[in-house]
Order: sequence, then structure tokens, then C-alpha cells
Amino acid sequence: MKKEVRELRREEFPLAEKVWTHYRDQKTDPARERIFGVFIDGNLAATARCTRHPDGLEMDCVFTLDEYRGGGYAREAVQKLLDECGSETIYIHSTLPLIGFYERLGFKPIPEARLPTSIKDRFLFCFGEMAGCNVCPMMRSPGGAK
Repeated sequence: MKKEVRELRREEFPLAEKVWTHYRDQKTDPARERIFGVFIDGNLAATARCTRHPDGLEMDCVFTLDEYRGGGYAREAVQKLLDECGSETIYIHSTLPLIGFYERLGFKPIPEARLPTSIKDRFLFCFGEMAGCNVCPMMRSPGGAK
């Protein structure tokens, strides 16, 4: 098995979109995003995306294809993102069951009010009750725990 953990080139962004058909059918925006992935034998197995919003960085699309789950690939994709983008504060909307996973990577739960407006606005459908939508806002300060 050959494993490679790295940032995707823009021409590889369609590979991430193909993976994300299994995860909320997300689309890429090369002008604002950096995508990190774990490739197994040349196949994109896991992703983590960093998006630059007008008032901060957001990480999302942390996802591993079913056939690659259990190998720690999501953690490796996130760690690569943090290595490359972690000199700035990064915000996430963690699902409630994954709070511990993100805490081990240096993220801390924060009140919704502490989210930058452009990142908070992505979850307006929760009407100020993110826990009711199964999400917890979190942030990681620059240079947070490895």
C-alpha cells in the first residue's frame, strides 16, 4: 500500500467533489479553498478543506470514504491542513459526537456568538441553536495542540 498525505492541486479538486458525493455533495471553490487529502494507492481516501471567508478560516469536509475508514486517514488529512493553515485561527462546526476528536487536535468549543459572522451565517438555519442541529462551534488558535 502506498500512502501520500498532501494538498490537492487545483486540477485535482474534482477528485474531492467525487468523494464528497458521499458527504452532503459539497462543491469546491478554488478561489477561496485549500483541500488536503490522503491518497491510498493513488486514490483519494480522505479530505479536509480550509476555506477563507471574509473574516476568518473555516475547516470542513473532513471525510473518509467508507472503504478506508478506521485507518486514521481523517486525522492525517486534518493534521496536514493544520500544519499548512494553522498559523491563523481556524473555526469549525463539529458534529456533537466528534467534539473529542477535534479537541485532541487543539480545537476548543466556543459559544456561537464568537464565530466570525461569515462563518456563523453558514448555519443560520439553526436559528441560534446549533446543538439542536447536532453541531458545536469550535476554534483552534494559531499553533494549537498537535
